[in-house]
Parts: sequence; C-alpha cells; structure tokens
Amino acid sequence: MSKVIDRFGEAAVEPAAWPAIMDDICRAVGASAAVLLQSDVRTPDVPRTQSMDEGTRLYFKEGWHLTDPRAAGFPRMMSGEIVTDHDILTPEQIRSNPMYNEVLYPFGLRWFAGVGFWAGSAAWALAIQRTGREGPFGAQDKRLLARLAPRLTETATLSTAMGRIALTSMTDVLSCVRQPALVINRQGMVLSTNAAADAGFDEEIRIKDRQLVVRDKKAATELDQLIDMIRSTPDIAALPAAPIAIRRTAKPPVVVRVLPVDGAARSVFLGARAMLVLSNLAPRPAPEPGLISQAFGLTSAESRLVSLLASGRSLEEAAQTLRIARETARNQLKSAFSKTGTHRQAELISLVSQLA
Repeated sequence: MSKVIDRFGEAAVEPAAWPAIMDDICRAVGASAAVLLQSDVRTPDVPRTQSMDEGTRLYFKEGWHLTDPRAAGFPRMMSGEIVTDHDILTPEQIRSNPMYNEVLYPFGLRWFAGVGFWAGSAAWALAIQRTGREGPFGAQDKRLLARLAPRLTETATLSTAMGRIALTSMTDVLSCVRQPALVINRQGMVLSTNAAADAGFDEEIRIKDRQLVVRDKKAATELDQLIDMIRSTPDIAALPAAPIAIRRTAKPPVVVRVLPVDGAARSVFLGARAMLVLSNLAPRPAPEPGLISQAFGLTSAESRLVSLLASGRSLEEAAQTLRIARETARNQLKSAFSKTGTHRQAELISLVSQLA
C-alpha cells in the first residue's frame, strides 16, 4: 500500500492518473473495481477503473446515484471510519436491494468499502468493490484502507489548489492581452473570471449567483444548451460547441467561444470543464499616438487625432479635445488617409485599431 500512496502526487498534477492509481489500490486490497464519488454533486464523469466503467454509466444513467443506500454511510466515512455494506445494511437488505441486484451483481460486483476524504469543503469517497469470490471486506482490510484517507485528503486539497492556480494563470494571460475570459465547471457554475471580463460586464452580460446571465433570449437558450452538453459529455471528450453571439441594445454583439480545460486545471475536485472567451465584451483601448506615428509615419499631431478617433470620438469632439479648428482636424485626417492608404474614417480606425 505504501507504493500506491507514493503515487498520489501524480494525480495532483495530472488528473488522468486516477484510474491507474485506483487499479493499484484494488490490487493492494484484493478488489476488482473502484470509483471516486462526491457526496452531494455527483456527475457521470467521475474517475473510475476500467472495470467499473460500464457499471458507473448505468449507475448515473438510470438515476441510481440518487437512491444509493450506501450514501447513508457518508457521515461515518467523513468521520474517519472505513464503511462497508455490513456497517449500514443487513444481509437481507443487501440481498433484496434493487441497486445491488440491477447495478452491481450483473457486473460481478458484490462487496463494498468506502474511504471518505475531503477536497476543500467537499466530501468525497473512494468506493472500492469486490466480487462475490473475493469476499467482503474485513477488519484487516479496513485497517489497510484507513491509511489512504489522510493522503487522499492531502492529494485532493493539493489538486484543487493547483487547479485554481492553473485556471488563474490561463485567464490572467488572456487578460494581459485585454481578452475577457471565464471558466465554468460541469454544472455551468463560474469558477473564475479575469480582470478584462470583470471590467466589461454590464446589465446585459453579467455574473449572477455564480452563473453567466445574458439578456439576449436566443443567446441565453444557446448557453443553456451548452451547459447541458457539458454536463453530459465526459471530461476526456472534446466540446464541439459553435460560437455563441450575444446581441446587446446599444453596444456591438459579443461572441462567446468555448475552449477545453486541460492538465492540472481540469482537477477532478475543482470540476473545471470549459473556458469561455468573450470577444468584443468591452471596447479595445485606442493605440498610443506614438505607436501610430511609428507604424504609419504620421506626425505627432496627426497621430493624436487618429488615436482619439479610434477611441470613439467624433472628428468634432477630437478637435475640441486637441483645441484645434475643425478645418485643421479635417486636413490632418486627409493627410492620415494618404499616409495609411485608407479612404474613409472607419477604414482608418479599423487599421490602426489592430495595433491596440
């Protein structure tokens, strides 16, 4: 068991390592299958051994996770006790229980042992299964499994912390290039947002009760469909989601693109599933006059004018800000057209905005 425990660090860095580690745990205690289950929010993409894959799919598909009689043992597991079938059910209850007969027995599984651990404030359990031939878990097995609980809590806590750091790093990098982004979990709850997103939210697009809320009804429906797809798609599967356009009343539309979350950021216990990148959420700042001058050979006066126009000012407003006559501003604009090879103000603004 010590060699197995030494491998827990792998799972903190790479969530995909959990099935192999659980296989090692099964071999160490003479069991055949294992799965990680959360006490309150259970989803079908939980890590499990290959031997438990088909049974787990059935367990969630037919709603057995909502009526599993072994859930009654969670409080005892979280107090440090290793809980088995016989600790919470009588032999007759085990023989007659529908879940045992329809989910476990058809896959050759019979006996259960649960090891409780914490991932932050969330209660989790490592559920280990034996076949009828392997027999029920006894006192010696419980003592061996008890060694796992503290290390599982350490690993889950570290995995959650590393996942949050990875998520923050991902979104902060985008914030540095003024790209709003947020990360959602399997239930569609917002786990993190970057500064660029926070600065762009308004009454039409905002975060409320940890959910992305939009006023555009069509986009809201499409976001709900996206969340439904995320809930039903395994973690390892791609998210074939088309961009979502969110229309706004007095501002340009926002385009939401969905990117997968990989590596440590996809911590089992954090539940991060997708990053949403929101293009055009907030106006891009106009490029600095000096940069415009350097890029296009404009004079300082011409660059200051073009920078103001790119920030959304009208020609008249820019002239007032610069304290120059409107005709002077028009002449500077014509000169900027000539030097940049553009012919209209919108074309010029589009060109220089690429520098921002």
